[in-house]
Amino acid sequence: MEVVELYELHYSDLLQLSSEKSLSDEFIEEIQRLELVTRSIMENLGPEGPGLLAITGVPEASNLRRTLLPLARKLALLNNDDRKRLLKKQNLGSDVSLKNPNRDVSSFSMQLKYEQCYERSGCQVDDLDVGNRDEGEVDQDEFKKLGCTFKELGYCMMDLGLRLAQICDKAIGGQELQQSLLESGTAKGRLIHYHSAVDNDVIREAAKRNGQSKARNVKVDKNEQSSLKQRGIESLKDQSNDYGLWQQWHYDYGIFTLLTVPMFLLSSHQEAPAAINNDSPVSSKHEFPSPGGHTYLHIFDPKKNQVFIVKAPSESLILQVGEAADILSKGKLRATLHCVCRPPNVENLSRETFVVFLQPAWSKQFSLLDYPLELLALSGQQCGYVARELNSLGRSLRN
Repeated sequence: MEVVELYELHYSDLLQLSSEKSLSDEFIEEIQRLELVTRSIMENLGPEGPGLLAITGVPEASNLRRTLLPLARKLALLNNDDRKRLLKKQNLGSDVSLKNPNRDVSSFSMQLKYEQCYERSGCQVDDLDVGNRDEGEVDQDEFKKLGCTFKELGYCMMDLGLRLAQICDKAIGGQELQQSLLESGTAKGRLIHYHSAVDNDVIREAAKRNGQSKARNVKVDKNEQSSLKQRGIESLKDQSNDYGLWQQWHYDYGIFTLLTVPMFLLSSHQEAPAAINNDSPVSSKHEFPSPGGHTYLHIFDPKKNQVFIVKAPSESLILQVGEAADILSKGKLRATLHCVCRPPNVENLSRETFVVFLQPAWSKQFSLLDYPLELLALSGQQCGYVARELNSLGRSLRN
């Protein structure tokens, strides 16, 4: 598969394009440059582009990312009772069954309100103790600012999404994207840990000790299942674990999804006995470079009839178009079919990321009356190609 390198939108350009102040005619060169940036944004988020872009140079985003992401793995490997108390204290929940010892992903979520987006929590980055602890040290104090850091980075990403919505609205005409976000009132933040094989061993061994069921109980959301069937890709979901996917092929239903470039953590098999015998979480701060030099986010481009691997600048934030934006923009923005693939032949590597889903209000009504039929057909007609790619990927991973 080919690699697609995302278009880089610098934070300073994002601020300028979303500002209500207009440049005077004496700055004609700057005006022309910003017009070119706007065209590049729409090309990359539109039907001819990947439906994603990378935002670089966001103040403090790197420090917040480096503080928050390692906590995802530590939370995933805490025993259930300790984790439940901790999440309740930090006002966090989960979108997956954390008692399922066979889960491949652990997700920790929180609803983030737009009215608080510009009323930050007061969490100071200097107080977050980035990398100050000894290797292997487990301390509940490191979770003290979990909720604060979660919200700080989440509100930062919500602000980026609102600004991109404003820019896209100007290019499309109207204010429907930004208004739809504000009408929803909230966005959902998720801190996600994609388990390594070592993590799964630790969790299963702990579950056996505690007498938990070995049976796997996978539930598919009815709305998600319906959406998959409409796209003609429900069979891919059932096959996903056979082909080394951390996350199955799907579309995001919202307007925009903002996510950090993932962090990969390298764990050791020697860590597992300590976690099992002492009821303590496995601690790892070994950030490991991506084995393939990319994000392991895969996207499918129906016009090119091809799967691409996404590569983004380090420490950047990625914006991805969802189905709601695709419909509201009448196809001028393109939702992307995507999945997350496991690195082949690396059993002790986990993947950490933080995602904010910006969605419209649940009461929002959508219409496809003015949606271009040729774009609608492209959304589902190439799923057979993706299935063939999955089969090829499966054979590659097994060899």
